[in-house]
Parts: sequence; structure tokens; C-alpha cells
Amino acid sequence: MANELVQPDRFFLNRFGLNQRAFERILGTALERKADYADLYFEFRSAEALSLEESIVNKTAKSISQGVGVRVCAEDRTGYAYSDEVTVDRMRLAAETARAIADQTANPGAVQVGTRIPGHELYAIQTSPTEIPVREKVRLLEEIDREARAVDPRIKMVSASFAAEDKVVMVVTSDGRIAADRQPLCRLNVSVIAEDGSNRQSGSFGGGGRVEWGFFLEDERWRQYAREAARQALINLEAIDAPAGEMVVVLGPGWPGVMLHEAVGHGLEGDFNRKKTSTFSGCIGQRVASELCTVVDDGTIPNRRGSLNIDDEGTPTRRNVLIEKGILRGYLQDRLNARLMGVEPTGNGRRESFAHIPMPRMTNTFMLAGDCTREEIIRSVERGLYAVNFGGGQVDITSGKFVFSASEAYLIEDGHITRPVKGATLIGNGPEALTRVSMVANDLELDAGVGTCGKNGQSVPVGVGMPTVRIDAMTVGGTRAA
Repeated sequence: MANELVQPDRFFLNRFGLNQRAFERILGTALERKADYADLYFEFRSAEALSLEESIVNKTAKSISQGVGVRVCAEDRTGYAYSDEVTVDRMRLAAETARAIADQTANPGAVQVGTRIPGHELYAIQTSPTEIPVREKVRLLEEIDREARAVDPRIKMVSASFAAEDKVVMVVTSDGRIAADRQPLCRLNVSVIAEDGSNRQSGSFGGGGRVEWGFFLEDERWRQYAREAARQALINLEAIDAPAGEMVVVLGPGWPGVMLHEAVGHGLEGDFNRKKTSTFSGCIGQRVASELCTVVDDGTIPNRRGSLNIDDEGTPTRRNVLIEKGILRGYLQDRLNARLMGVEPTGNGRRESFAHIPMPRMTNTFMLAGDCTREEIIRSVERGLYAVNFGGGQVDITSGKFVFSASEAYLIEDGHITRPVKGATLIGNGPEALTRVSMVANDLELDAGVGTCGKNGQSVPVGVGMPTVRIDAMTVGGTRAA
């Protein structure tokens, strides 16, 4: 399989006996009634997952899926149909169904296909992680279990999982373009539970990306994952109840960027702004954040979980500056919303699989570094909260209001990080929080490679990141008065 995947477009042509003329006929069928655009999205996916609990690898799974989706766009209407049988007859039926959903009349003319769109080369994988023998993966999960338990006798439960996929995609469009890509992806996760009498706390860590199996073995990265998960759980055993009230909040670097992703990033996606349901709608060129804030979405960072050579519409990804020194510069766009808003696609058209319609989505979203140090920020705070890691969260796109739980946090007292706290939640409004950023450190980090974003029932891999930042006032939900 690996040799076949060297040229993704040839993979589909060879596997399913397709050719350029077949594409033209199917797209012609899709456009028999008046439409602005149509495309075909081909996908072949090989996936594997293993999990360990109670020191035993108790689950392994492998799967293969394939299919094709046909989309027809007419003004602001979209028809979409798909089939898991990749044949000319099935594609024609899907094209007719999608065309009927779009429901327009008149004939736009013949379709000619052939212009190949080059993408980036962000993840040159020689050996797919799905091709590594299962026994090697089992052995690694067992080593992780032993490593985590050896950290401290209070570690009572360990679970670990490995998931990988090797996906090949090809997009053929009614404006003549063909783009294809091979997209490997893998992730290793560790979760632990520590107990001390009646006190029970958890910790988790992991990482991955568009990388090879050897990524986890380099510098014993897997060992770092196990130790970090154990460290978090043990820290939380010592934690006191979090204070409640409005206070200064310092966000740590890396994974806390998930709050930026949820509270700000989703509000900058093109569909919400075209429909004017985002708090950022109509604000291009206006100040929406502190002048210290520059927010970027970049799908071109090599080997990152959220990176892509091409997006799921065949558009090469790029680095998009969304907020520049506090000024809103643009939105994330797929082809449909870009056309309707009179702007260019930004390489952010994404979908979960061939069974899903594309929509504007983030890739790797982060805030750029500032010019002070983390230590300077901590010293500037008389009393506040230092949030290092986050668990779950919710955001309302229309209002920008959010609630996030901090899985690891500390008090800041008289310019020093002191006691760990548990049960802290951060409550606020995304745009408002950005206006209250008063210090940004020079320690930008991206997350380790575990992010998954949900939107309209679809999940896609993403990356987040942030330097250490000071927010002058935010509501902290806790169980005792500040």
C-alpha cells in the first residue's frame, strides 16, 4: 500500500479505474441545472487503534473505509450526496441527487478537467504508522503503564491509547482543478488516576501529529508523556479548593491556547460571519483586542496535527493573520463562503470524511509571542490565578461567552506561584478577554498534538498554541471566596 500512495492522484485512478473523462461526465451531470460550482471528493482511509487498561492491552481495532462525495453549489444553496462505492454509476447517482438538492435550472456548459494544483510538502512520511507491527505498539503501551506506575505508589490506575490513520484524498472541481494528498496522522495518550486516602485525582498528557512511529521513540518522548500525566495527577492531590470571584488570570503557554481556539477562533470562521451570527461580524478593520494580540491560523507548519498540504476542497493551506496588533484583518474561508462574501478562500475548507460537507474550520490557531518574560508576568500579579492546563469548555459563537475548566492551576500571591488549586473554571467573553490582555510573554508554544475540534457534528484534528499572557480581569468560578 505504501508504494501506491506515493502519488495520491494515481492511487485513485488505478484503484477504481477512473480517468479524466469520467470526472468530466460526472461533473457535467452535477451541473446540468444551473449551478455556480461542483466538486468530487475521493477518500481512502486505513485506521488503527489500541488501548490499555489495568496493565492489559484490551482493545485493538483496524478498519478501512473509502468513498466519494459530490457537492453542487447554487448561490447560497448546497446539495451534497455521497457513496461508499466508488464507481461511475454511483458517482452519477450522487451527482443527480446533489443537483436536485441545489435545485436550479439551465445548462452552464461542458466541464474540462486537468489542471493539477500543487500543494505543500509538510509531512514526508516514509512508513505509515498503520504499517508498524501491532506487537511493537502493544509493547510500548505496556512500557508506558510501567513507567507511570513507577513515578509514585499513589498512582493506582493507568490507561494509554494509540490511534493512527493513513488517509488519501483527491478533489476534482468543475473549474478544472485536480488536487490530491496523502495525510498520515497519529496520537499517543496517557491518563492516570492517583489516590491518597479518600482523595482521588486524575492527570493526562499525550501528543502526536502527521509524524512517523519513530516520533514517539525519539528522546523517549513516550516516557515524558507518562511522567507528565502522573505529575499532573499528583499535583492535584495536593490542590486546595479554587477561589471564586474576579481576578487577574495568567494563561500558561501551549495547550491553554484551546481557550483562544474556542472563544475567538470559531467566531472568525467565514460561515458565522457571512450569516452575521458571530460577535465579530462586520468588524474587519476594527479593534477587537489589545494591541499586544496577534492571532494567526497557519495550516503550513510541518508535521503538526492541524496542518494540511491541501484543505478538503483542494486549496493549498496558508498562514492567515486574523487579528494583527488588535485589529481584525480577516476570516477563515472555504470556497462557498469566500465566493458569497467576495473574498479568496484561505485554505480552511475542512470535513470529517467523504460523508460530510466541507465548511470553514481552523487548522493550527495561536497567538504570537510578545517581548516580556513569563517571570515578569508572574511578578506583576499581586493575587491571581495561573492556569496551566485545561479540560473541557463551552462557547456561544453569537455572544462570545465561554466557560472553561482548568485541569491544572495555581494561586499567584505577591508575585509568586504558590499553591495548586482544583475545581477552577474560567468564565468570560472571548473578545472582551482579548481587550484585557496587558502582557504577552516571549515563550510561544504549540500544543503537543492532541487537539480535536467539533463543529456541526463533525470532528477534525487541529492545533492550538499561546505564549504566557496576563488577562487583567476574568471571573473565576470556584468553591471559596477570593
